[in-house]
Parts: sequence; structure tokens; C-alpha cells
Amino acid sequence: MPGAPGAQAGNAQAGGVGRARTAILISGRGSNMAALLAAAANPAYPAEVVLVLANKASAAGLAHAAAAGIATAVVESRAFKGDRAGFEAAMQAELERHDVALIALAGFMRVLTEAFVTRWQGRLVNIHPSLLPSFPGLETHERALAAGVRLHGCTVHLVSPGVDEGPILAQAAVPVLAGDDADSLAARVLAQEHRLYPAALAWLAAGRVRLQDGRAVVQDAEGPVAALANPLP
Repeated sequence: MPGAPGAQAGNAQAGGVGRARTAILISGRGSNMAALLAAAANPAYPAEVVLVLANKASAAGLAHAAAAGIATAVVESRAFKGDRAGFEAAMQAELERHDVALIALAGFMRVLTEAFVTRWQGRLVNIHPSLLPSFPGLETHERALAAGVRLHGCTVHLVSPGVDEGPILAQAAVPVLAGDDADSLAARVLAQEHRLYPAALAWLAAGRVRLQDGRAVVQDAEGPVAALANPLP
């Protein structure tokens, strides 16, 4: 249960043996997917990407994944209009067929039900383009600029039933510069997303994450976590 002292966030590597079999869920081009695939191409990386699943056949990331030799699947959300349970059951069947242990959301533009999130509790991770809990939802860069914040960034978190909620694994910050618009700010944040997500997924896959009092605690957090959380010179 989340919040239980010392509770493990997941059981991705049974007995600590082997790489955690991981699925990446996408809806579009999947630039964070590409960053995860690049990291997982190293046999020493603790997560093995065994499936890229999209809710749209037109998702550009599918071709990238296939070119990298990764199995792909499509569960068209449009085919399940008004039937979220049916849509998620079809996804679950694909995940089980590939014996998936962890799920990484990478621009997956569907809100998951509480039942699905609960099934994958502690094994479902997401990256969001803001320093949560600030600016959940969409148009984060525009909203950050409108609010006049001086720091913006990205967050990797375990997924809970609320939208863009759940225990935070890591964050990276970038300065908001004079003259920034949403595109320039988004580009700097995205560069940090591509650094942060592979590191955070590796911690989870390696069993270094536990939940304590509703928060994610990462083993050896004083080392690489601290560096990633503060990439500014």
C-alpha cells in the first residue's frame, strides 16, 4: 500500500534477477520513448523495453520503436468510445502477452481509470512537463509563463488515480529566461526530460524505490538523484 513505511514501489525484478520487462505507452511521436529506448539499449540498464503500445495507429513513435527492434502494438482508443474498461482490458491483454512488469507513460494522452492504476500501483511511472504539484494538466509552459515563475521543469512520478498525481521520484529545473515563449521554454524542459526519465526508470527497475509516508524514497538519493534534481550550472 502506498504510504506504508518501507513498502516497495514494485516487484519488477523477481528475486533481483534479470532486467525488468517494461512497456512504454505513447500517443504520438514519443521523444521520451526514444530516450528510454536509447538507455535500455545498454545491456547494463536495469529495464528492458519489450513493448511499445499506442492508443493511435498514427502514433509516429511506433515506427521508431519498430526500427529499434521493439515489439509494437496498437489498441485504438477510438474503437472503445465510452468504454474505458474495455479499452484498458485490451491494453492489459497486450501487457500480459508480453509479460510486462513495469509501465512507463511517454506522452500517453489518455486518463487511466482507478482500477487500472491500482492494478499497476508502484509499477506505473509518468513524466510531466512541470514541477509538480504546480501546473498539472495541459499547457504547462504557457501557464508557467503566465504565472511569472522563475523556475520551471519536469517531474517523474509514480502514477496514482488523480491526474498528474502520485509520489515524486525526481525533478529537474530550468530557469525561465527573459524573452522566453512557450516553445523556447518547452525545448529546455524537454532536454531535461530526456535526462531525467531514463535515470528515474532505472531506479524503479533496479528496486531502489520504496514508499514511505506517501512519498517515494530512492536509495542513495544523496548521489545521482541530487545531481539530476539540480542540473543548473
